[in-house]
Amino acid sequence: MEQSGSGKYAGKKVVITGGSSGFGLETAKLLAEEGARVLITGRTQATLDAALEQIGGNAVAVVSDAASLADIEALADRVKAEFGTIDALFVNAGVTRFAPFEAVTEEVYDELLTINAKGPYFTVQKLVPLLREGSGVVLTTSVANVLGIPMISAYAASKAALRSMTRSLARELLPRKIRVNAVSPGPIDTGILDRSMPKEAAEQTKAQMAQENPMLRFGAPIEVAKAVAFLAFDATYTTGAEFPVDGGGSQI
Repeated sequence: MEQSGSGKYAGKKVVITGGSSGFGLETAKLLAEEGARVLITGRTQATLDAALEQIGGNAVAVVSDAASLADIEALADRVKAEFGTIDALFVNAGVTRFAPFEAVTEEVYDELLTINAKGPYFTVQKLVPLLREGSGVVLTTSVANVLGIPMISAYAASKAALRSMTRSLARELLPRKIRVNAVSPGPIDTGILDRSMPKEAAEQTKAQMAQENPMLRFGAPIEVAKAVAFLAFDATYTTGAEFPVDGGGSQI
């Protein structure tokens, strides 16, 4: 692994919420391998410890719940202590719940909107003072915010809220020279379907999703990670945009 003295992102300091699995972990690995110092968050120490083993020596892990404003404020204090200022923020923490519209409870709705929309909003707010001029913020939305996919109506609403925030925050943070963009993943093989559904149902759902995708396949987490890195560092004349990584599913 590259150490902090070399690599494309040498000397860069990055915070990734929801960095212990999926897109967040893959992005942390990509950036750390190229020299960045990375701070990841997650809700359990065990998953964070496992993630740190994969990322290597350029990473710090902090237990932090995106649903808790107290945790978000404590995270900002920890980031300031560890890094002082940061060059990029990937707001990726989120949850998915599958239920038909008629069966969605207030508890499930509140959980999805709190973790997926309220948490990211205040994460950006509390970390803005630490973001350097010219830095990039990336939010994780989803193709579900435009496609009308069954069984995830409240989840889709939470991701549509993030799409709106991307535009609003991009405008409001322009005076600070901070860019705000979103990455919008389609069907990516992160293992979430296998963890949230019975095996047979998961396999059937994955096969159907792949068949319906223009590229006839699932994406890989690294394909999302590369898009996040691009938006965070290389897309210097881009703000307020949503970048689909979905095999064309929301576009063609």
